[in-house]
Amino acid sequence: MKKATEAADSLLSRAAEDTDFRERLLAKPKETIEREFGVTLPADHEIHVHDESHSATHLVLPPRSRLSREEREAARTGAASLEFLKKTMVDPAPPMRPPTLQPAASAVRSLAPGALAEAGRESIRRGLDFLESTIDGNGAWHCIRFNTANPDIPRHFERPPFVSALCVLALESSDEARARALCTRTKSYLVDTMEFPGLWRYYRHLPQDLDSTTLCSLVIGTHPWILLGRNVPQILANRDDKGRFMTWVLAKDEPNVVSPFRIEADPVVNANVIAYLGDHPETRRAQRWLEALIAEDGLEGSSKWYPDRVTIHYATTRAMVRARPALDRLRPIMADRILGLRDPRGDFGNILQTAQAVAALYNVGSLERIDATREIERFISWQHEDGSWPELLAFGDQSLKWGAVGQIGHGSESVTSAFCIEALERLVETLTT
Repeated sequence: MKKATEAADSLLSRAAEDTDFRERLLAKPKETIEREFGVTLPADHEIHVHDESHSATHLVLPPRSRLSREEREAARTGAASLEFLKKTMVDPAPPMRPPTLQPAASAVRSLAPGALAEAGRESIRRGLDFLESTIDGNGAWHCIRFNTANPDIPRHFERPPFVSALCVLALESSDEARARALCTRTKSYLVDTMEFPGLWRYYRHLPQDLDSTTLCSLVIGTHPWILLGRNVPQILANRDDKGRFMTWVLAKDEPNVVSPFRIEADPVVNANVIAYLGDHPETRRAQRWLEALIAEDGLEGSSKWYPDRVTIHYATTRAMVRARPALDRLRPIMADRILGLRDPRGDFGNILQTAQAVAALYNVGSLERIDATREIERFISWQHEDGSWPELLAFGDQSLKWGAVGQIGHGSESVTSAFCIEALERLVETLTT
């Protein structure tokens, strides 16, 4: 399927040269676009194509906002209000469960490769059992907002579209029917939270942001607004003078409520933009910047929102896979960089970091450089009885201080579980191919 930066231009170019195609596009636009790009568009979304002429001009009005004027104003100015912030949260979250004690030895060590692969497969199914019980009726994944400096500050569930998209991109690694069903449910939720012309925000009181926008766009890539690149001009306009993509998308009349904690050129955000836009001329400078950060080992402190280098490598390798040949200059060194994150025992850190490292090595074709048997054992050992994996810090602002709110972290058992399922899928594949 063509990237969003190419699809609309491709249709216009072909319609200008091919009269038959132009007539089909006018008469049956939806079917023609589906056939042209090999996609299935949402059944409940209409597409209209108009034939503008020298004597007829069409003015297309954007859709009305889903929010009332009062709601838009509250969202526009609400970042300074703790009361408004509380409205973005759901029910108070329970205390973090005590960590599972990893057994000193495991029965899976002595299993033959086929039996070990089946044990991994059963672990994946148990993980899906847990996820089915936690994703809400709208298809939203829940995360937990907590305080990394003061655990006594109440924990709350939240359901921003960013979290749902992040987890679905991991879960798309699985061919299990239930995994596909969960992804389908979540896509509907992301469509319901999208703002014209294809932008998202983490919280309603914060500006739209490119991290949420690009991940959600990757997930619902066949929605017409995304397929035809309606959001691309605003994404491309949100670059600094070095060609790096900035995190926050500020409307002209929107107060800069994020200025106190604004670090724009985040490597993960830029990797996600590259994954969505592809190897586009307008992403080249961002590609070179990201390549230099990794090649020169300059990632420490480069991201405000992601806690460690494993996460940055994971996002970068996802972009390498989805946007080839973008970032191909990193291929000769990326596996070494990821393997270099191991401690003296050969571990990448906690189970979430391990899951992201495994997936990143798979993405660059170097998973054979680690012991798949050992890693499968580790994932099985850390899994709870209910099929989940431990709640861990997945992302968050480690320096932001907002009065009583404090230093903000985000993570949940559901988030960790999505990444662990992705890693297990990759490890099991190595044993069965």
